[in-house]
Amino acid sequence: MRYNMKNFFSLTIILSFTVSLFVYAEAPNFIGDKKFGYVGAEKCGMCHKKDADGNQLKVWQESKHAKAFEALKTESATKLAGGDATKSAACLKCHTTGAGADASLNDAKFNPENGVQCEACHGAGSEYKNMKIMKDRKAAVENGLVVWANEGEIQVMCETCHATKNQPEGHPAAEFKFADNYAKIAHKKPVK
Repeated sequence: MRYNMKNFFSLTIILSFTVSLFVYAEAPNFIGDKKFGYVGAEKCGMCHKKDADGNQLKVWQESKHAKAFEALKTESATKLAGGDATKSAACLKCHTTGAGADASLNDAKFNPENGVQCEACHGAGSEYKNMKIMKDRKAAVENGLVVWANEGEIQVMCETCHATKNQPEGHPAAEFKFADNYAKIAHKKPVK
């Protein structure tokens, strides 16, 4: 009985986490009642651009994530959305960061048209962007930083948008091989 309850609770936690990812399609911008705003990749890049530390900004800038919003400006996107894809909630949830979140919490310079930015995976940064907080991992997590425990969690997150089953009918189907695609966006963790 004890073993079954342990399995039940573990399964419940895993399922809750997985369901939350499908609802948000990115790392959530809240912890309990505490809400966070988005600051944007350029703000993140102020500290995460040194080659010695992995130049995470450059990895993002050279990725398709940085250009994801541009795909919504095409004729095929307009046709698929049945109108302006840049205004479609169904499109924005995977082609930008912070879609549907309270924009009043965002940094004045945050631009959702910059595509799928750092905070889509790492959580809205308004409260952890401060260097003093970033240097304290526990404080950063308490203030919205999302730290993935393993590649399995990352894969679930990626597949909220990249798995064909989660894309709207008629969306161009692209085979998503996690290992191959993760290698294109994976970046070194910043030096502590």
